[in-house]
Amino acid sequence: MANSTVTLTTIDGVELTADFRSATADVRGSVAIAHPHPLYGGDRFNPVVEALFDHLPDLGFHCLRFDFRGVGTSGGEHDNGDSERLDVAAAIDFLTTVADDQAWVAGYSFGAMVGLHVVEPRASGWIAVAPPLAMAKGRILAAEDPRPKLVLSPAHDQFTDPAAARDAVNGWTAATLEVVESADHFLNGHTRAVARRAGEWLVGQT
Repeated sequence: MANSTVTLTTIDGVELTADFRSATADVRGSVAIAHPHPLYGGDRFNPVVEALFDHLPDLGFHCLRFDFRGVGTSGGEHDNGDSERLDVAAAIDFLTTVADDQAWVAGYSFGAMVGLHVVEPRASGWIAVAPPLAMAKGRILAAEDPRPKLVLSPAHDQFTDPAAARDAVNGWTAATLEVVESADHFLNGHTRAVARRAGEWLVGQT
């Protein structure tokens, strides 16, 4: 499948580099995919992001992956997850224009945490892969939102193990937590399994 490289413009005027891939099956929706922490090498080519971006179009989802501000050729500067929420909103803007529908928000690690703080009305729900919930400061904005949420917690996550993740997610509205067995935070060897489970869940929601 060919990618189209596009430019997103955030509400505060930052231009972001992104890749768009159209659904190759009957369209079920669209997904914005956010990458892990840029200060530790995260970008839109991360293997977990890549796995989602490769797999979900086969299930009928348009996909957009993007580099957060300050990453690669994207403009702006890293803002510790605050202004990055505007980057996710810009991805939703693009997808809802292309697909004329709401968009799901998916993210891995840092990207999952940023995504969970974007409660944009046009979001259908959230997929959070290995979110470092134990490191969160303050409440998660999506936690009390009635839209569905899937949290995939690696069994040996170095930052938030499944027990801590369950404690954090307990009490969230419309949230499902599942453990990725045998995996650590970086999900080496488990990226395809994560993409398959995310896809199954999305299909079940649509």
